[in-house]
Amino acid sequence: MTVEHQQAPALPPAYEDVLERFRDHLALERSLSPNTVRAYVGDVASLLDHAVRLRLERLDELDIRALRSWLARLHTQGASRTTLARRASAARVFTAWALRRGLLPTDCGAALSSPKPHRRLPEVLRPDEAAAVLEAAGENTDDPVDLRDRAVLELLYATGARVSELCGLDIDDVDRARQTVRVLGKGNKERTVPVGQPALRAVDAWLADGRPVWSTADSGPALLLGARGRRMDPRTARRLVHQRLAAVDGVPDLGPHGFRHTAATHLLEGGADLRSVQELLGHATLTTTQIYTHVSIERLRATYERAHPRA
Repeated sequence: MTVEHQQAPALPPAYEDVLERFRDHLALERSLSPNTVRAYVGDVASLLDHAVRLRLERLDELDIRALRSWLARLHTQGASRTTLARRASAARVFTAWALRRGLLPTDCGAALSSPKPHRRLPEVLRPDEAAAVLEAAGENTDDPVDLRDRAVLELLYATGARVSELCGLDIDDVDRARQTVRVLGKGNKERTVPVGQPALRAVDAWLADGRPVWSTADSGPALLLGARGRRMDPRTARRLVHQRLAAVDGVPDLGPHGFRHTAATHLLEGGADLRSVQELLGHATLTTTQIYTHVSIERLRATYERAHPRA
């Protein structure tokens, strides 16, 4: 069993109480997504389990040596650099919170360094591939599934939204007069994203001829629905994106986040500045957005090597 798939350890009551308080902090005070909260809590549970192994009976005995030995143990168990970096980050968030709550005398995690993860450049669709996928999804305009799927794909490509953000959209979030969509992102931060006419036409077609077929009393204001009339969940969105990509020959299987990467890359290649792309994607820092400049450079280099006689 790998480090990533180990069961959460059973902890002493005192540590369980601390972990529950930390969970409430992440979910209620920081408004992080359930998946993010789950990841943080799992990492900190692993840290507290290690503290138990070291016979640290109280949290205030936790220090930098314990944190480093925890990461070292994970490394010997086969944890990747990415996993170690993520767990070290979770530990720093936890110790900073614990210091503010008076549970630790010092922020021992502030001195914790971790290996930088190998960051792979995201794979993206070429403009012609994106167009082919969108056109194929709209071939049968009478079927609610096709209408819904076309709206999903067009919105993902137009807005660069995360799949959870897309599924959270309500009908009123689409402003046709301004040609924008209001998106609720991480930490309940709201942003307004411009969309083009193709995406708006796909949404209008879905609302006119698709959504009414599936709509029930459980639909509420949700823009996108599943076949049973409830708000579409991210798993359904991921599944339909994979299916639509697989239906077009030669197109890589990227999933919904691939459309986010694709939208950002195509914007930069089309002349958009990095700061604007940051705002559109809802990135907290410009550093996160800068990876797309590397994607554009790599695509330019590949084109150069194919086309230049002396490359």
